[in-house]
Amino acid sequence: MGESMRFSLALRAWAAGGAESGAAAAVARELADGVRTIVLVEGSSDQVALEALATRHGRDLDAEGIAVVPLGGATSIGRFLDVGGPPGLGLPLAGLCDIGEERHFRRHLERVGLGSGLTSAGLRTLGFQVCVADLEDELIRALGADGVQQVIEDQGEMRPFRTFQGQPAQRERPVEHQLRRFMGTHSGRKALYAQALVAHLDLARVPRPLERLLAHV
Repeated sequence: MGESMRFSLALRAWAAGGAESGAAAAVARELADGVRTIVLVEGSSDQVALEALATRHGRDLDAEGIAVVPLGGATSIGRFLDVGGPPGLGLPLAGLCDIGEERHFRRHLERVGLGSGLTSAGLRTLGFQVCVADLEDELIRALGADGVQQVIEDQGEMRPFRTFQGQPAQRERPVEHQLRRFMGTHSGRKALYAQALVAHLDLARVPRPLERLLAHV
């Protein structure tokens, strides 16, 4: 495990509070000198996608001192900004969020002094990118429904997907919606497909938020 990854784990424990937060804060402070940028993302699938795209470009984010930190939900952004941003370690920041959660990011970035009256363009300038509607949606549109179904076939999950499509709540929905919902049907599936879809992307069709985030860091 590299130091950036160790820093990420320590920062998450520090932000979580509780009995272990003091020791975690000490570890994070010790490792902070080796961290160039903290990238705050909503969940582990976003982390996996960014790291997979970096690998396709021949980059090792951990070795570069870029700590990709999953928040465990957008509403936790404030705690992570408090420990990693201006009120805490004061490290450079970037991030990725869904459009429905943009308000949480904007409000807390402004609260810690990283802007005022932030717009979507202002967030991008800071290095924070917004997905429409979420990263799965972005990847499905980039690869196309047929391409995503080929990835599902490659993963040996076409039969479960067809069963899912046959459910009464899904039958009349567009296939793109079915694909997006299928990826969230059990724990770990979003991360599995985040990596698999990025691996199959034409690098000329990378979703703009993911492309911009990697370019920023």
